[in-house]
Amino acid sequence: MLYPISVCMIAKNEEKNIGKCLASIKPYGFEIIVVDTGSTDRTKEIAAQYTDKIYDFVWIDDFSAARNYSLAQASNDYVLILDCDEVILELDLDLLSSMLKEYPESVGRIALNNHYISNQTDMVYQDRLGRFFNRKFYHFESPIHEQITHNTNGMLYESYDMPLLGDHVGYLGSVEDLRWKVERNNALLFRELEKAPNDPYLYFQIGQSYNMIYDYDNSYIYYGKALEYDVNPEEEWVQMMLIAYANAMLHTGRKEEALQLEAVYDAFATTADFFCIMGQIYLANEQYINAMMEFVKAIHCPVARETGTNSFIPTYNIGLINEMMGNTDAALTHYRNCGDFPMAMEKVQELERGLSSDTSISST
Repeated sequence: MLYPISVCMIAKNEEKNIGKCLASIKPYGFEIIVVDTGSTDRTKEIAAQYTDKIYDFVWIDDFSAARNYSLAQASNDYVLILDCDEVILELDLDLLSSMLKEYPESVGRIALNNHYISNQTDMVYQDRLGRFFNRKFYHFESPIHEQITHNTNGMLYESYDMPLLGDHVGYLGSVEDLRWKVERNNALLFRELEKAPNDPYLYFQIGQSYNMIYDYDNSYIYYGKALEYDVNPEEEWVQMMLIAYANAMLHTGRKEEALQLEAVYDAFATTADFFCIMGQIYLANEQYINAMMEFVKAIHCPVARETGTNSFIPTYNIGLINEMMGNTDAALTHYRNCGDFPMAMEKVQELERGLSSDTSISST
């Protein structure tokens, strides 16, 4: 039998998203707690269609305070934390029930597909986030990018991968749509940085904020500051940061500097995402053979956090290298193997037009 569960969420001006979120929760019969922090749109009106547990919380520039207030309103000890721009795609209740018996005091991590647009394509980066726990043992700390914290052991706790897959669309939208979120988050992050100037995770999150609006100059600066510290390459956020740092270097004309990442190659060569960014670094530096080798490694790597990093992205780049080396037939083959990746489809049309033109000229 599954233990009673409350879904706790905080909201502000989320009328575009909250309906889809709550509709995905409703079939499971969970108690739904919505804490509104000052909406001026239809957020609360829409939420009322799914739950009568709607509470107001005066915003005090502290996400953890709002989260902890939501936990206090729950009727059940087991709580699932979701944001308004997330939906549940899959949830195995039977498996979750058995996991609760096995890990009663641990934190459950959900799998979350983060959507964003890149190269005219809806891209997805999947990560695991701690979102499920017994509120008797845990609370939130930190005003921004709040952290689950054990009441007695701090952040030292065991976690497990719970059988829940979700979708997150908060990174979609124009730069203008996202800028207010960046300004809000960075105001809090810089305030925290004054208190803890040697915390690499804060520098990372500031870099992430700038990266969200394609401000690569600033993201390069703050990722670099974080990497000045002794960070653990096995941590997911560190792996994500190194790849984003390399991408920022390439976007800001620092291709030679990016080659310095060869020094940490062995520590990070575990994902297709890393092989892809190294391939792009070599490609930018016209080291085509090295680039080709990295893209081949990416294709054969089973671990890929971002959509396409072990399929159409390295395949497209191998096609690009072949095209640059004059191997048109091989380039076309690789571009065609990219499926409906828009950049590859454009290349196929471009090369086919060229071949058709050459055939017409030779036949006259």
